[in-house]
Amino acid sequence: MDGPHPISSHPTGLARLSAARSGPLSGIARAPGDKSISHRSLMLGALASGTTTVEGLLESDDVARTAAAMAAFGALVEHQGPGRWRIKGNGGFREPSDVIDCGNAGTAVRLIMGCAAGFPLTVSFTGDQSLRGRPMGRVLEPLARMGATWLGRDGGRLPLTLKGGNLRGIEYRLPVASAQVKSAVLLAGLHAEGGVTVIEPALSRDHTERMLSAFGVSLRFTPEGHGRRIALAPGQKLTGTHVAVPGDPSSAAFPLAAALVVSGSQVMVENVLLNPSRIGLFETLKEMGADLTISNRRDAGGEPVGDVTARFGALKGVEVPPERAPSMIDEYPVLAAIAAFAEGKTVMRGIGEMRVKESDRIALMARALTDNGVDVEEEPEGMIVRGTGVPPRGGASVTTHGDHRIAMSNLILGLGAEQSVTVDEPGMIATSFPSFVEMMRRLGAPIWDI
Repeated sequence: MDGPHPISSHPTGLARLSAARSGPLSGIARAPGDKSISHRSLMLGALASGTTTVEGLLESDDVARTAAAMAAFGALVEHQGPGRWRIKGNGGFREPSDVIDCGNAGTAVRLIMGCAAGFPLTVSFTGDQSLRGRPMGRVLEPLARMGATWLGRDGGRLPLTLKGGNLRGIEYRLPVASAQVKSAVLLAGLHAEGGVTVIEPALSRDHTERMLSAFGVSLRFTPEGHGRRIALAPGQKLTGTHVAVPGDPSSAAFPLAAALVVSGSQVMVENVLLNPSRIGLFETLKEMGADLTISNRRDAGGEPVGDVTARFGALKGVEVPPERAPSMIDEYPVLAAIAAFAEGKTVMRGIGEMRVKESDRIALMARALTDNGVDVEEEPEGMIVRGTGVPPRGGASVTTHGDHRIAMSNLILGLGAEQSVTVDEPGMIATSFPSFVEMMRRLGAPIWDI
């Protein structure tokens, strides 16, 4: 991979961050590039023939792992300036000379496995302590049915070695809606005899389908129940293209959440991705009575985007429909923090996947909110937050287990709570949102190194 490494691995250089009760937040911010689309633009660029140019790429630790992996598989990957990258693919992957280390990037490793499975190569994968504890079996199972083989620890946990090539097409019904599993099967299916069909029980993120189309691949969609059937015909080739990455709604959620819970605040986040499969949090906040408006709606690179403005106001608890979970699974931690300021109970169910993210996010948010004086009930597949309509006590020091979303969610809590909230291991924030602290400070947030 040519060019300088543009990504800071630690936003502060210190061990902890603290957020104190804030005065009104105001200003205009721009969300970093969407992480899901950033990963996929690098992977499809490497699989394609010809040159792919990307603007607005999220330059985070997770995405840097994908860029390095694509270079290891034989693509020319060049950093050409802030957010601007060039990928020259050869129409396929070659066997890498070393282990592919995906760090903390769960999306990266699962989708790269799908890409690599289509080629006659052997590749080993590893990651950091958190990623090595996360299950890969749900991706490996359909890849194995297609003919790939793997050797690793029980449950398919990293480190593991995958052997690909000579894949056969399958019809695969997802046990639960999962964009990562769906994407891995579709990416493997690009080089499977007979193509593949994936049936999802509910609609999940469709960035892979949209981006495959942008790279010249034809897909056929048929509604089925609450989800759909996605068919990919065999023998299709990807051609390099230009990708404009919109702002990540999962990252935009944090400054917007801060405006909702800090008295007198008004914050706009520009260029936010508004893909229907990603706006579950915005729908939920509107149901809670949030003053949330969207302006300047437009299309960017085949994806809907707009500018989102949040203003402080009274919030009420709601019951989030479980079927909404796929469209906001990464936003439940910050929703739990917002719910601590609402009047009444906010019920979040059908979110068991949160227990196998970078951490057990249900357990960590329940503990953090409880320690900060919030009434929380933890359930096996969900949680209930009972707010009182006034700021919670705060005052706790939160153990994040290196989870970036747990850290950022609790810092947002601290901005509106009566007492400061402190989080450990803030360096992990750089995996998804390297500019988080700087952005929040520009809006007026008192977030400090300690």
